Amino acid sequence: MLYSLARLLLAPLLRLIYRPVIRGRGNVPRRGPVILASNHLSFIDSIVIALLAPRPVHFLAKDEYFTGTGVKGALTRLFFTAFGCIRVDRRAHRSAQASLGAAEQVLTSGRAFGIYPEGTRSLDGRLYRGRTGVAWLALATGAPVVPVALTGTDRLQPVGQRLPRYHRITVEFGTPLHCIPSQPEMRPAQARRAATDKIVQAIGDLSGQEYAQVYGRTPEAGPRHT
Repeated sequence: MLYSLARLLLAPLLRLIYRPVIRGRGNVPRRGPVILASNHLSFIDSIVIALLAPRPVHFLAKDEYFTGTGVKGALTRLFFTAFGCIRVDRRAHRSAQASLGAAEQVLTSGRAFGIYPEGTRSLDGRLYRGRTGVAWLALATGAPVVPVALTGTDRLQPVGQRLPRYHRITVEFGTPLHCIPSQPEMRPAQARRAATDKIVQAIGDLSGQEYAQVYGRTPEAGPRHT
């Protein structure tokens, strides 16, 4: 209910202040499980999608955001709860499997789940190689994947900046993809890799980003090649 209230109150405010360009909302199924797979440029991306998508979208958020103490901890917990984030302990053993399990529960309950195939924010504006969790979810649940392209959120809230500033953004929802192995004899890992590459290509076709062909990096680590 808190997320519904946040969408009701904050979505019109976001539209009024930032006048975002939104395309392809009709491509998002209004009912049933669906995966929204987006490029990732800024911390604010999840908020933008959560408020501007035509239906509620749930993202995973690390456990620390829900366990803080004092006023700051309470406000942080309220913030992430208000935007429909689902708590997951990424420090635990088999954290990747736990994250996928939580996402699968969202989809099997008929809700929409948001994910960034790149796995981390792009630090240079390029589109990086996707990790195969998005395809695992699509193949395991049968949920269609809607590619999403965000433009301008890296200027709205650049990496490292605490508060957003004014900059117009664009959100485009693409045609849903159905992840079915093109070759029945494909091994599961091959099918996941092929489906992930197809999803990332669809995101790139919408965003116009240069494709980096390597995995993205965080400020603490360099890119990993395959």
